[in-house]
Amino acid sequence: MNPPAESERSRDRRGRLVWAAPGLLTLVVTLAGIGHAQPWRDELATWSAATRTVPDLVRLAGTIDAATGPYYLLMHGWTALFGTSPTALRLPSALAMAGAAALTARLGARLAGPRAGLLAGLLLAVLPVTSRYGQEARPYALATLLAVLATLLLVGALHRPTWRRFAGYAVAVAALGLLHLIALTLLAAHALVVLLVAARGPAAAGLDPTPPADEAQARTGEAAPAAGLPADGTQAVTGETAPAAGARGPGVVWRWLVALLPAAVLVAPLVLAAGGQRGRQLDWVRLARVDDLAALPGALAQSGVVGGLLVGLAALGAGRLGRRALLPGAAVLLPVLLLFAAGTAVPLWVTRYLVFTVPFACLLAGAALAGVRLAPALAVVTLAGLLGLPDQAALRRTHEWPRSAPVDYAGVARIVADHEQPGDAVVYSPRDSWLFPDLGLAYHLGARRPRDVLVVRDQRRRADLWAAECDRPAECLAGVDRVWLVVTGRRADPLAAVPGAKGDALRDAFTVRQVWARPGLTVALLSR
Repeated sequence: MNPPAESERSRDRRGRLVWAAPGLLTLVVTLAGIGHAQPWRDELATWSAATRTVPDLVRLAGTIDAATGPYYLLMHGWTALFGTSPTALRLPSALAMAGAAALTARLGARLAGPRAGLLAGLLLAVLPVTSRYGQEARPYALATLLAVLATLLLVGALHRPTWRRFAGYAVAVAALGLLHLIALTLLAAHALVVLLVAARGPAAAGLDPTPPADEAQARTGEAAPAAGLPADGTQAVTGETAPAAGARGPGVVWRWLVALLPAAVLVAPLVLAAGGQRGRQLDWVRLARVDDLAALPGALAQSGVVGGLLVGLAALGAGRLGRRALLPGAAVLLPVLLLFAAGTAVPLWVTRYLVFTVPFACLLAGAALAGVRLAPALAVVTLAGLLGLPDQAALRRTHEWPRSAPVDYAGVARIVADHEQPGDAVVYSPRDSWLFPDLGLAYHLGARRPRDVLVVRDQRRRADLWAAECDRPAECLAGVDRVWLVVTGRRADPLAAVPGAKGDALRDAFTVRQVWARPGLTVALLSR
């Protein structure tokens, strides 16, 4: 056998290990207990939208959730094939997070060396935030995958600026914008790197082809990377030979701008529609404050101690990488600062909107860990996983935040199913709550739920997430002998908590027979 050919195949196998190990570990972690927590309010909105027809989805986007419309369309096709169980709804997110971890490792190997990439991917795999959004039927995991993919494709395009490479980048950016508008703030970091490359070449932007993060091992003869991973060199990971001189000049900027055109064309209608819906869509969000920045690491990592550890490691990694920290550092800081600045003027500051920045923080942290021997580096990754175990367990019990305030839709559904009689009706209060008590009961009971007696136009007909009720509740309740009243919160007297004409009609005609309190909800059986 030809020794050089054998050596090349061996390097290819080791290179695959760099991204395959984090991807597989992430998949195992995110699939563990993926169906345990019942769907929370945002996932109920996903279920409600995804199970509508395509024309109904288009009409819904014209009323509310336009920014999430493409994700709902994707989930419409997915649920038609795989159903709407909690596991089925969340599986695309788990697969996306596994892909994000693999691509983070590959990007880290390109920028900082194979060992840094491997450690970055493994660290991402064990973070509570990865499981949290890898087990949620919302677009944040997919956006995280696309953010890392777009950045990796940009690095490749800047090394070899062909139209084919920029076309791949264009597709990734367009998909990113369609799935998560806020994630397009990542383009600020891309713009910074593109301009530097155009002005001074890839080396000035930290994209020169020889990764330095593992050079200490190569110079000092410290322990070799895992499984014989090379101490440096992108070639072992990518199978490509890095160009001697990368892109430079205004042509790079023009190609990058052209690559953004498909995203601009596709995303512009969503931006306009979402802007008109902001007052209703984000009426629960307050303006950002300075203390929100201090709370961001813990909130984003889903664990205060793990978030602090990640920030510390990322800071060390930035110092170690020098100019190579520019791209991952900007990919973390610029989206955070842009969203915070916008959030001080309009209500946009929502922590989970920034989940896509976490892999880049892990990349910096991986570079810091690559400076020590492999065993202690893996020990730190293991420590991060152990510190996050309480939060890992908690997020598998409930997706609500704070986790001390769960909402037990399934418990209410079981009570109704156990005591329901033919002819029963159900009434919800408040009807327009973001807790979606009606969707929760509909998800768990389906066609077996009592008749929603006050509804005159349901969510589908109204092209909304909330149904419309009749103006004269007393007339709509005529002929009903038993009513299940579901109210949000824990209420000692749920009938007294119903406001307006609906409350008056119920109190005038019905008496409370029994009350059951469940976390986040109260259900009462009323009879005439």
